[in-house]
Amino acid sequence: MTTALATAPAFDGRSAVFADADVCREAGFTLPEGVSRPVFEDDIWDFTDVVGLPVQLALCTRRFDFTNITDARWRLVGKELVLAMLAPRHPAVAPLPRAHRTALHLRSCAGRLDELVWFCRWLSEHGVSSLAQVDTRICDAYLAHRRYVLDEHGAVVGEQSPGTRRRAAQVAVDLVNYGELFTADRVPADLRPWGGATASAVAEMPCGRTENKTQPVDDAVMQPMLAAALFLVSTLGPHAVELARQIREADRLSTRKAPGLRSVHVAPVAEFTELLSEYSDTCTPLPMLADHHVADRLASGWSPDDPLLTVATGVLARQAGITQFEARWMHRLRGPLEDAVASVGVKEVFARKAVAVTTADTSSVLPWTLPLHRLQAVALVGIVRTAAMIVLATASGMRASELMELRIGCRRPLEEPAPGLTRYRLASKIVKGQPLGGTDDEWVVIEPVYRAVEPAEDLHDDHRDGALLFGRFAFSVRYKWFRNWVNSPAGHRLGLAPIPDGQVNLRRLRRTLALEMAYRPGGVLASKLHLRHIAVATTEGYAFRPGGAQAELLAEVNKHESDRNLDLVLTEFRNYQQGILPAGPGARSLTEFFASIDEKLEPAAATAPKTQRSDRDVLNLLTKRAKVLHLGPANYCWFTDPSRALCLKLAGTPTADRPLIGMCDSARCPQATHHPCHRPVWADHAERTETFLGQLGTTRKTERTRLQADYDRALRVVAEIDAARNTMNEESA
Repeated sequence: MTTALATAPAFDGRSAVFADADVCREAGFTLPEGVSRPVFEDDIWDFTDVVGLPVQLALCTRRFDFTNITDARWRLVGKELVLAMLAPRHPAVAPLPRAHRTALHLRSCAGRLDELVWFCRWLSEHGVSSLAQVDTRICDAYLAHRRYVLDEHGAVVGEQSPGTRRRAAQVAVDLVNYGELFTADRVPADLRPWGGATASAVAEMPCGRTENKTQPVDDAVMQPMLAAALFLVSTLGPHAVELARQIREADRLSTRKAPGLRSVHVAPVAEFTELLSEYSDTCTPLPMLADHHVADRLASGWSPDDPLLTVATGVLARQAGITQFEARWMHRLRGPLEDAVASVGVKEVFARKAVAVTTADTSSVLPWTLPLHRLQAVALVGIVRTAAMIVLATASGMRASELMELRIGCRRPLEEPAPGLTRYRLASKIVKGQPLGGTDDEWVVIEPVYRAVEPAEDLHDDHRDGALLFGRFAFSVRYKWFRNWVNSPAGHRLGLAPIPDGQVNLRRLRRTLALEMAYRPGGVLASKLHLRHIAVATTEGYAFRPGGAQAELLAEVNKHESDRNLDLVLTEFRNYQQGILPAGPGARSLTEFFASIDEKLEPAAATAPKTQRSDRDVLNLLTKRAKVLHLGPANYCWFTDPSRALCLKLAGTPTADRPLIGMCDSARCPQATHHPCHRPVWADHAERTETFLGQLGTTRKTERTRLQADYDRALRVVAEIDAARNTMNEESA
């Protein structure tokens, strides 16, 4: 429908509510002294220097360009809309019934402005000259336009994401909600697109309550990726620091603006002769030209057989004190240069004497890198920095914004709350959900994470405390470079396993860590990093700052742990119904519990007229038992009665509210059970113990007695699991 616009004030190019307004003052932003302040009438609002903006916020997002809206009236509408969202307490904005009550983030406002530009352009293309002409039909048409992906023939080939659809719906909703504020043009006052539904509802956004849409990193990708990152940080990190120092020193001496260099007009034969003599006396190869410069020489007519084709004559000139090597000097210097090449050869400049290291697969000892050109050396330093990012993100759970806020000096002094126990802490900021400027926070981390920061700091060009450690980075790009290097001959040479294709980003790494801690305490991640240590560090971080970032990570882990326990209990209950019984000292108690649940589900035993059999109803009956389930490496612990827990008796802490899984003796504890999923662990333990027994000498009787008892126990547990699995099947048969 189309509704006539109510009488509006005549448009004179100025806003009726925000004329001459200082944008930053209205939005509550702080600017350094001497920086120009954007005013409302400016067509570009530059927030680059606003104090407290997160490092993650891209520079393009800090500049609002209204010139992309060609219509002057709609451009004024865009300015009024954006400032109203930045300053919700302004006297003209606060009374609006449907306006936002809290200021939107700059990133959100930039997104709203971008969508408004799209909308205004689309309106112009479809002959709409005034917002007063906008009706529900136009709103539906624009949403359909933004909803589908079209090919070059206009045919629908796909559908945009819910986020894109929400932005398309939001622009119409914003024009309605803030319509009373606009000076030059406005939509009809009675317009209610989509019946007043929210933009999220119109876009059919998933609520996020049923399942986290961020998927974990595949195990096949995670294992080699983390192994390679840890190897690069721990083994190659110190050598990469020295390589970075060589690069800085070479850049300082090789630049044409280096102090002491001079321009000459005749061939510097004496200077080159002296320099080349030093190379010959020390048996040092001449510097080699990079491949792309060699290609340039070939393209300009150099012969592929020229012995000087790969010699970096410019570097030699600056080492001789000359600003630049002139091509016209070559006929005078060719003889000395060719003699030097024949005597000492030509070689890449960096890492000529690389230190030997043990390869990742421990198969050999090799120089940590082959000689490198400058660009290759810079790339390798960047790969090691990316490896440090991967270790931090994978084993700490930091978000991208929190990693970018890390600064030189973020490692806090080591603490030793108890003898032999060390606490490692990193200082950063929480940005998500915090006021402008973020909130200072500290992460309690494990030692590999703490140590990974050291080479990252040493590789930084600016070693002053407070300089950004990583700054703003595109992790997807850096990870691609990292993976390509690991899969290249350089990575293969060092014994690194290739990383298969698979999507990896910081959100997926955080999600993987939470799931591994909750579902798989002995999983893929634990093969390189002890997950129990990470869980303890995260818990300590929560205790250290209950409102900090690690509290959110721990809450996510606990949510996954609760879901995991329910799934495990339901699985074991279904196993019980199929005749697969638990084993171990606590098997009888658990079987009786399952029998009582099964009885409640039997129609003949039910007292109520309705019998419920769905998984949801069964889970409701199993929830209480799921809350006391704890996973051991080779058993389930049903911690129903602390006074019966063997681990607490051994530790002398009978009143603790959680079991000590590390002290569990599941073969004797009355609350421990063994299930078919634990059989491989016990069988492998029995096999390894048998091997050790066979290797013991006849004189080591004490060791033999202890290992024999351990071996007998493992065999007994395996036999009990097998017997429990077959008992009810035999009875059924």
